[in-house]
Amino acid sequence: MKSTFRNLFSIGARKSAAEHSAMRRSMVVAGLSFPVVSFVSMSARAAEGLEKFYKYNVKPEEYLSGVFAGQVPPPQVADTAGKSGDLMKPLPQRLRYWRANGRTVWIFDEIGKAGYLDTTCGFVVKGGAIESASVLIYRESRGDQIGTAGFLQQFIGAKPAGAGIDKNVDNISGATYSVNLMKRMARVALALDASVPA
Repeated sequence: MKSTFRNLFSIGARKSAAEHSAMRRSMVVAGLSFPVVSFVSMSARAAEGLEKFYKYNVKPEEYLSGVFAGQVPPPQVADTAGKSGDLMKPLPQRLRYWRANGRTVWIFDEIGKAGYLDTTCGFVVKGGAIESASVLIYRESRGDQIGTAGFLQQFIGAKPAGAGIDKNVDNISGATYSVNLMKRMARVALALDASVPA
């Protein structure tokens, strides 16, 4: 009985060895192709949805809708020649802004530090002072505290003062460039607001 069992087992083992060898080859090929396929599909997903990883990711259209309670006025165009000075990277010669109810809204993209990515911010100006400041898109790994309500309310009521603003804005450890970026943007928003017709 034992020998019969051994013979049956060894015959089955010989038969399955060939099958196992073919199966192993197909598994190796599948295993090698899986990382390539998954890497390609992960890269495609990352390119499509990278925005979901940003700490702040508000589209300008959504921001404007919130500022104007869903009634966004048509954009107007400001001539920016010489208005930003050395505060920000050169602005386009003509920059869109929105005006309604005695307020202007300005949206800027600016880099806080060379080699970093643009930060997008929005500023509402009323009566020559900052009414509100918002961080719309922030892509950096550090310094996202500039988008918190506690930090942003330091800009409320800020007016021009020389090349800066008349409010003291607390620095954030590890985010000095981002803080300075916000102050520069606020100053440019005030300068542009003063330059456009009421």
